[in-house]
Amino acid sequence: MDKELSEISDILLPGLLTHGLKIILIAAGSWIFYGIAKRIIINAVRVTVVRDKKMSEAEELKREDTLIRIFNGAVKIAVLTISLLMILRETGIDIGPILAGAGIVGLALGFGGQYLIRDIISGLFIILENQYRIGDVVELNSTGGLVEDISLRMTTLRNLDGTVHHIPHGEIKIVSNLSKDFARMNLDLGVSYSSDLEHVIKVINRTGEELAADPQFRDSIVSPPRFLRVNDFADSAIVVKILGDTLPLKQWEITGEFRKRIKIAFDREGIEIPFPQRVIHNMES
Repeated sequence: MDKELSEISDILLPGLLTHGLKIILIAAGSWIFYGIAKRIIINAVRVTVVRDKKMSEAEELKREDTLIRIFNGAVKIAVLTISLLMILRETGIDIGPILAGAGIVGLALGFGGQYLIRDIISGLFIILENQYRIGDVVELNSTGGLVEDISLRMTTLRNLDGTVHHIPHGEIKIVSNLSKDFARMNLDLGVSYSSDLEHVIKVINRTGEELAADPQFRDSIVSPPRFLRVNDFADSAIVVKILGDTLPLKQWEITGEFRKRIKIAFDREGIEIPFPQRVIHNMES
């Protein structure tokens, strides 16, 4: 029995030492290569991406981080695939039939593959044209949310409810970026028909200036909220348009704070924000 075990070990041990060592070297080499490739990608992207006049430093960083994540993902898949094939060959498995089988499967799935190719090509254009980045708030077709991830095939959005949407790039027809370069506070506000419009305009502009001067909000405001025009004569109110520019993603915070302050200011100045009313005439009297 001992003699048989010795013979088996004499046969297997050299193979295990030879092929096992090669497998370890392949795994270690792949890990080292991927680490070096990641550093090269990071440095290359940081150097290559040039900020234009409209792009802020934060937007440049978001674009760079998005490109780095996508390129790293592509390199990771390639390194894993190649190293796995090399390890399989070292274990004695003939990878020729595997590659041939993959080609046959690829042909069999060719009809479905055209959609994959479409998604990848569309994704390349989205990335190269800098339509949006990870961290932007966008609407893709009619679905809106925060961009959590971008791959070559799809974009992952998370909306305010926490719902995650996975959208293939080939399905995207309209891209609306709510957070690129700058954002805008766009508010329609109704005041009573009995209000003095000149007084209303002064109160709106003064409130906007006070908000822009507040240390808590001034760094988020590009231009203070101001009266733009009388936008409509509605059934119960004169509707005025108020606009102001903010940093990306700050428009909702600034709009909410302005609403609070304008309500307090209108109450103090005796300006009425009307609610829908119906006048009934009694014809019998």
